[in-house]
Amino acid sequence: MYRRNLRIFLGLMTLTLSSQVRADDAFTRTEDVVYGRKFGTALTLDVFTPKKNGNGAAVIVVVSGGWFSSHEGIAMGLVNPMIERGYTVFAVVHGSNPRFTIPEVVQDMNRAVRFIRSHATDYKIDPERLGICGGSAGGHLSLMQGMAGDKGNPAAKDAIDKASSRVQAVACFFPPTDFLNYGKEGENAIGRGILAGFKAPFDFNEFDPKTARFERIADEAKILEIGKRISPITHVSSDDPPTLIIHGDADKLVPIQQAELIVAKLKDAGVEAKLVVKPGASHGWPGMEKDILVLADWFDAHLKAATASPAKP
Repeated sequence: MYRRNLRIFLGLMTLTLSSQVRADDAFTRTEDVVYGRKFGTALTLDVFTPKKNGNGAAVIVVVSGGWFSSHEGIAMGLVNPMIERGYTVFAVVHGSNPRFTIPEVVQDMNRAVRFIRSHATDYKIDPERLGICGGSAGGHLSLMQGMAGDKGNPAAKDAIDKASSRVQAVACFFPPTDFLNYGKEGENAIGRGILAGFKAPFDFNEFDPKTARFERIADEAKILEIGKRISPITHVSSDDPPTLIIHGDADKLVPIQQAELIVAKLKDAGVEAKLVVKPGASHGWPGMEKDILVLADWFDAHLKAATASPAKP
């Protein structure tokens, strides 16, 4: 079931986001830049630099569907419209499901943003004009950076880990936002219910020094605590960046209620937030490339001027 769901999702994303593939004469592409390492494995991103009309801002594209991530999954349909607007684009590949769980993936994304900010001078971008986007799991991870990014650890030995992982604008498609109230109040989707076909990303574990290995977390209270921690809605506060969500009202995999909940909470906190509803659309739809331009418009509105969102303590 998991593999079937993943194939369906990736197929949809490929059809909808690859339709704007262009010749690469508009940008230079630097592939497989190592932004971090874990357990001896390199974490990489690709950098797309516009050859002309660069605006000094950057958009981070989260390469993720079902929390599965691969270099081959970089969607040029998301990259090209941003390049055309003058953004330097960073396509981030994170530690992938089924080997890594969502808490580990969130750590990867934080590391990627810190790396990009730390190397802003090298890439000729403003470190306080970073946007982030993605779809589904990529949307969830985008919101996690927007809502739960932090100012970094000043005591860290690695200079990159001292940098902030905050972003200044979020724009995404159909993201999960609250795994403990999924589709309706009290509905647990921590690899269960609607998301039962995606068990691996929620198969939480922790290192046990007694057994000297990673052990599966079986305690329900711990599982619920982690489920809450990886839900963007839990982290909403008044200093969050302007956030745009585009969501189909016929989505069965990620109910539109997920977008409605977090947009309402952001507005209650005084944060600029907008939900664009696609009537009759499910988890991806034909003509989605036009909606990517709406994401680009959002970044134009919020990143062209240096309006940094303060770092959370």
